[in-house]
Amino acid sequence: MDSQDASGQSAAGEPAADRTAGQDPLQLLQALKTLWPSREWLQLREEAWRGFAALDNPCAGLLDMLAGTGGWRVKGPSLEAWLICELHRWLQAQPGLRPPQGDQGLKQLQAQAVRVLAESPASLVEPLVSIFQLQDEDRGPLLVHVHHLRQEGKFKEALMLAMKLKLQPELDVEEMSTPLLLQDKLNLVECYVAGFPNLQKRLLTLMDSWCQPGFDINAIASTAPSRQHPKVACLKLGKLSPRELSRRVLCLQERFGLDAAELCPHAVAQQRLSALRYLCYKHFVEGSMTRENWVDHVQELVGQNRWLQEQLLQLLVTHSDIGTTAQCARDLLLPVELLPPAVAAKLGRLQLEERPAEVPFKDQRDHYYQLPIARGDICFLASWEDLAQHEAQLLRPDQVMGMDLEWRPSFGTGGRPRASLLQVAVEGRVFLLDLLGFSQLPPGGPAVQALCRLLSRLLSDPTITKLGYGMAGDLHSLGASFPGLVHVEKELQGGLDLMPVHKRMQMAKAPGVPRPGGPRGLSLLVQQVLGKPLDKSQQLSNWDRRPLREGQLIYAAADAYCLLEVHRVLCREPGRFHLTADLTESMRPGQSDRSASEVSGPPRQVPVATGLPPTPEVPARAFRVVCDNMLQGLARCLRCLGADVRVLGLGEDHREAAELARQEGRIILTSGLPYHKLQAQVRAGRCLSVDCSLKAQQQAMAVLKHFNVRVTLSDIFSRCQVSKDMMQHLLWLDGHQEGPSSTGAETTQSEDARESGLAPEETLGSCAYEPSCRWLEASDLRPSPPATLSNGTRLQLAGVPAGVLRRPGLHHFFCCPGCGKVFWEGSHLGRVARHFREILKEPLTQPAEPPRTEP
Repeated sequence: MDSQDASGQSAAGEPAADRTAGQDPLQLLQALKTLWPSREWLQLREEAWRGFAALDNPCAGLLDMLAGTGGWRVKGPSLEAWLICELHRWLQAQPGLRPPQGDQGLKQLQAQAVRVLAESPASLVEPLVSIFQLQDEDRGPLLVHVHHLRQEGKFKEALMLAMKLKLQPELDVEEMSTPLLLQDKLNLVECYVAGFPNLQKRLLTLMDSWCQPGFDINAIASTAPSRQHPKVACLKLGKLSPRELSRRVLCLQERFGLDAAELCPHAVAQQRLSALRYLCYKHFVEGSMTRENWVDHVQELVGQNRWLQEQLLQLLVTHSDIGTTAQCARDLLLPVELLPPAVAAKLGRLQLEERPAEVPFKDQRDHYYQLPIARGDICFLASWEDLAQHEAQLLRPDQVMGMDLEWRPSFGTGGRPRASLLQVAVEGRVFLLDLLGFSQLPPGGPAVQALCRLLSRLLSDPTITKLGYGMAGDLHSLGASFPGLVHVEKELQGGLDLMPVHKRMQMAKAPGVPRPGGPRGLSLLVQQVLGKPLDKSQQLSNWDRRPLREGQLIYAAADAYCLLEVHRVLCREPGRFHLTADLTESMRPGQSDRSASEVSGPPRQVPVATGLPPTPEVPARAFRVVCDNMLQGLARCLRCLGADVRVLGLGEDHREAAELARQEGRIILTSGLPYHKLQAQVRAGRCLSVDCSLKAQQQAMAVLKHFNVRVTLSDIFSRCQVSKDMMQHLLWLDGHQEGPSSTGAETTQSEDARESGLAPEETLGSCAYEPSCRWLEASDLRPSPPATLSNGTRLQLAGVPAGVLRRPGLHHFFCCPGCGKVFWEGSHLGRVARHFREILKEPLTQPAEPPRTEP
């Protein structure tokens, strides 16, 4: 291919004449093309190096050769890419041939090399930079070209080129990143600032400025083009709402390891506003949080932030009356000048009364589980001396103990939960270990070492039975709070998690099935076994406050001690709860049954106790789940197998999954961190953490095995069934085929019947795929075309090829009443059935010709 156009210009845009007076570089390229298919590397290198030596200017010759072809633009091996690398090696062996910096000819070549570099894969950056000496002091041409790309609207190309040449410190991070942020390419921008702490700070400051109250992101998107902000096309502003943007800013801040309070004050405020909304819902709507606990958390969130104080007042006015708003304003010490007149007047009257109006106390002790030990048997251990005094009782072998962990809830305001209190209950006594106090001591000090040594011995002793409810999360938080306990999950011996035991009870329809709004989790287990639920009013209290309130101490002790009493009853009367007597035998982590190991992902689950009855079988079409947005592939597989699946949208909060699960009786399938929050909002066994490292089909098989879901061949692609005659008639009415008289429908039907040796009425039902769905009748359709079901769904008949109707042996079609798509039996059905043959509850028969299922 000739590298010059009619005007005598090269593809690089510069005159080709007089650049190389020696051998023609295109002749060298042609010679190398002849040798390239043989891949004789020694011969290729000799020819290339001989050609380089014959060129007056090898660098200019390389540009001429690249201008005539495009193989160097793509990833992977090519002659052009190899040629660039060989010239790089040749020049390293011939250092005296390089032109000096400042040479006018070199500058012209560098300007053209930058254009080549902008389109090159990453593997060619280093050799091109070295060949054309682009790494030296004069980087002006490179910066000019980056700015030129931006002005042309090639923002991604400009940023990628800057990254290749490491030009980030010399470019304005706001100019480079703003267009890409507006196009929802945050990941690319994050890579751009990687390794440059100052740029990371400036990026966070920029994004945080978009989170400030009253800021309109559309104002930037619609700004007239300028040198700083050229016109941006393909805007994607959906993820730039204050709430979503603040979440992304704080995620970046955590990954960068920078101070959020200093760099992201507006994002922090937006996050705290979301927490305030949640707290107001818990206190005023749900009524599950006491006033004192609510005030504690709200005061910590709002502080002296004027904007948050204003937002809190709006929430108070929305959720309560004037009197309650005034009482809250007094308890929270909100500025009087911010209060609405009516609230300020009511506050004044309350202050004149000299004492607050008290809410009448309701003694609800009869409604909840009561701690059966005296207050003096609750011991608070806060020092090394306290641990030494009670070490012998804690480590006494052959005993059973209940364990639980408390931490201050963050309500989504960021940061990992830090363990604050560890409860250890033995017969007749409860020990409360002040983990918060120990964590504030020197990590290598005697007190912290004594604590880690004591807990390691306790958790690894197989003669001590440790009871818990959701032990995996507690052990993970314990290890995250103390580096000396980071391996306790693996070292645990003698642990018995009652959460999976409770799940088996639920699956077996044990007495006391929870009602909507009733107790959940451990509280429900206590109610089912002991008759009364736990009082969880202190669950969301501030566990970092010291000293703890009396109510917190009683709650913490009861949370651990109830495990002893539940365990005692289950061992004494296992048949009453559909269990066996073998509850005390626990399994080491990693030795659980295959289904649990396949499904369980972060957080890892403590193995289920042995001896439990199998989970009842669930038909595929009765299996209802809701998946988070990260499990789209799993959702498609489960739908394909007949399950009823809902998937959260991109903008939907994970709390909506819990709401769907409660309202529609669905199981939550999630991945990653939301598991801990969601499992607490639904009853035991209704939330599962899925391993994202598995492929979608592996995830589906693990989920179906975990819940013992029965899948039959007829469940795959469960659709509405249509006969061939009806399909021909519908196609004719819809204008996609000729009339029935011209298609030979009757002939085809009779020929098919003769081929199979069956009567026509027998042929109608012969199908390898026979889902339990009814036939489509004329009464199911609207009277006039286009073909539309009575529920308003239009059949998508345009996707049915004419040849399908003439295919021998094909007599059945299937349509989805929800979307109107039309399906027929084909190879896809066979492939799906073979993929899931392990869980199909009937033998897979192979038809004479592989079946095809095509949309």
